[in-house]
Amino acid sequence: MSAIWYECKIKYRKIDESGAQKMVTEPYLVDAVSYTEAESRINEEMSAYISDEFKITNIKVANFAEIHPFENSDRWFKSKVSLIAYDEESGKERKSSMYLLIQANDVKEAFDNTNTAMHGTMGDYTIPAISESPIMDVFPYFSGEEDDLKKIEKFNALKDSIPAPAEEESEIENTIIEDEDTITSEEILEDKDDGLQYSEDEEENYRIETFEEE
Repeated sequence: MSAIWYECKIKYRKIDESGAQKMVTEPYLVDAVSYTEAESRINEEMSAYISDEFKITNIKVANFAEIHPFENSDRWFKSKVSLIAYDEESGKERKSSMYLLIQANDVKEAFDNTNTAMHGTMGDYTIPAISESPIMDVFPYFSGEEDDLKKIEKFNALKDSIPAPAEEESEIENTIIEDEDTITSEEILEDKDDGLQYSEDEEENYRIETFEEE
């Protein structure tokens, strides 16, 4: 889904799992045509979720080219995609980057979902980095047209679908998810089929580095 997305930070009093209240600031995305509309839309959306008072502390344009929800996923990941083009005259390779917001349950699934989102793209591309995003939720714009309604319904159905009950985890999933999703330098996994290497990054940000197989 391509649009102009605004990141809105909301400060409010939240009840944690222990029942205690604490002030939190969380980022949300809304599809809008201006800062004014973004403010109006996030107020409307958050009023349906937060019964107490809340405050909009910041609004800025988000640098996401596209946003892709996926079924049975409850986390958002920021995928950097480098598009590769070749200059016929100079024979040199040129790269341009864009960011996608991808819904997934872990970093490997985010990589697979990014490839799914890029399916049909003309030309070559690489995915040099993926990091978990702090975005809590995404609110697309509805114009009121019937075709648009179907798109929004499909988007929200995917976005809000509940992850399936966890079955016995594979060795790779255990390594990626253990210790609050922090991958240590001793836990490098190589996916021989995809040619991927998973390595440690700062503050629970995951990076996927492509490499050439020997």
